[in-house]
Amino acid sequence: MGTEAADDVAAYRLSDGTALVATVDFITPVVDDAYSFGAIAAANALSDLYAKGARPLFALNIVGFPARSLPLGLLGEILRGGSDKASEAGVSILGGHSIDDHEPKYGLCAIGLAEPDRLITKAAAQPGDRLLLTKPLGLGIITTGIDQGLVDGDTAAQAIEVMSTLNRAASDAMLEVGVDACTDVTGFGLLGHLREMALASGVGARLSLSDIPVLPAAWELVRAKVAPEGTHNNHRFLRDEVEWPEGVRWEDQIVLCDAQTSGGLLMAVPPEREARLLDRLAAAGVQAAVIGEITADRPGRLAVERS
Repeated sequence: MGTEAADDVAAYRLSDGTALVATVDFITPVVDDAYSFGAIAAANALSDLYAKGARPLFALNIVGFPARSLPLGLLGEILRGGSDKASEAGVSILGGHSIDDHEPKYGLCAIGLAEPDRLITKAAAQPGDRLLLTKPLGLGIITTGIDQGLVDGDTAAQAIEVMSTLNRAASDAMLEVGVDACTDVTGFGLLGHLREMALASGVGARLSLSDIPVLPAAWELVRAKVAPEGTHNNHRFLRDEVEWPEGVRWEDQIVLCDAQTSGGLLMAVPPEREARLLDRLAAAGVQAAVIGEITADRPGRLAVERS
């Protein structure tokens, strides 16, 4: 699996039963606290492996830091946050590389293992599959609010908790139960990543607007026109690919296009396995929501309904 695939990892078969799976991801700060930023960046990078059903094994740090303008103690906190999150995932950070850069950047090159025949791609969703989402939306809107000084401490803490939560438990559940397709929801937003899945699978998708979980603080912010540029770019890109219900609010459209950092897993599960997967996720402490289904519509066509 390489650049020809729509997935966010590379996979290399070592033997009939083992594939090496690799990904790389790094980000600029999305919160003010250096330790939390490091933990979020590490969780975000590992999510690409979890979305494919791979088990992370080890990682290398990727660092950009303005060493002449910021204290090196901040870099130490970023790396400590990443190290602690990697340890939580059972991952060893074995080295890495840093450069002097004008803006802090941090992430991981993460390596994992998987059974080649059990790798979960974006490209196998089937009409009738139910769509499950494991984290609420609104993270891009809230982190933009943090940057603009518009978010209180409790809201920031809630967003940090969501972003720094590993997708490991969700990945374990879907491997146990079995799903047809999966992707993590990050910079292209829910609709952008769902469209990637639908295009790769040759299907369409239908979403229920009222069933999609959203962090409550995101609504007040988006009504005040607070959203990252990436979210607006997603909205513009998808304007001709999404069928919106009549009279849908602009705010709803923006939230569904919101560029996430370390968002949840979006799974396409056969309907006969839906209840078992929900039970397994709940037992693991994952608050998953059923938000729609895969349809036999034109590949990549998305429809949003009110309920």
